[in-house]
Amino acid sequence: MLALIAGYGALPRIVAKSQSKPPLICTLEGQDLDEIHADLTFRLERLGGFMRALKARGVTEICFCGGVARPNLSFRKLDLPTLALLPKILKGLRGGEDSALRLAISVFEDQGFSVRGAHDLVPNLLAGPGLLAGNVPLDVELTAALGDQISLEQSAADLGQSCVLRGDQVLAREGPDGTDAMLSKLQNAQGGVFYKACKPDQDRRVDMPVIGPSTVHGAAKAGLFGLIIEAENVMLLERAALFQALEETGLFLLSRRKGAAIPSEKGV
Repeated sequence: MLALIAGYGALPRIVAKSQSKPPLICTLEGQDLDEIHADLTFRLERLGGFMRALKARGVTEICFCGGVARPNLSFRKLDLPTLALLPKILKGLRGGEDSALRLAISVFEDQGFSVRGAHDLVPNLLAGPGLLAGNVPLDVELTAALGDQISLEQSAADLGQSCVLRGDQVLAREGPDGTDAMLSKLQNAQGGVFYKACKPDQDRRVDMPVIGPSTVHGAAKAGLFGLIIEAENVMLLERAALFQALEETGLFLLSRRKGAAIPSEKGV
């Protein structure tokens, strides 16, 4: 049986609806979900007991999907099964985003669960290489190459997956608040380009990069020309609404592999 550890955003709903058998929807206590209902809530302090409950329900596979704010930990609320996990939990909370996610995976795998990626459960979320919408500017190859470089830098610093570029300038880098927050704070970014890619050392089973209609609208509001994403490593959410937003705004969407030449034909 599959359980989704769900957060905010459209991804949990998309994954849940694509399964032949309804998965068990789980979420952190106090987390708001979009258009789906949680079957089971849990607290980080009772993670050990939560995993026992999953096993009792026959869960063998876990999928982390959706955004989650970093939870606070109250030592007074720890249950006995979670005490054994405490060293790993504390290490994850002290580290950056990537280290926390890797530790989350290892905690569940140590208990015998198989961790699946959302893109494995819904393969058509990923886009192949190609120009998916609009027309790219002449200097986009230089912009894409700069984005590849910035992606490496942000990976080394355990920062976010996206940035905004213009020429040889980095106008913004994604912080802990995420992509939408970065775009909403942009000033004097007219003519810039949004770039998003999977970080080189990132475990693709969790926190796979995504874009959706809100990304396009945020980029358009900031005065950007278009979006560059890494082919086969960024998920496209709500495709119909996403491409409608691209058509309405006139922004381009380019999907390419890191280091590759700019594709000249339409992708999928």
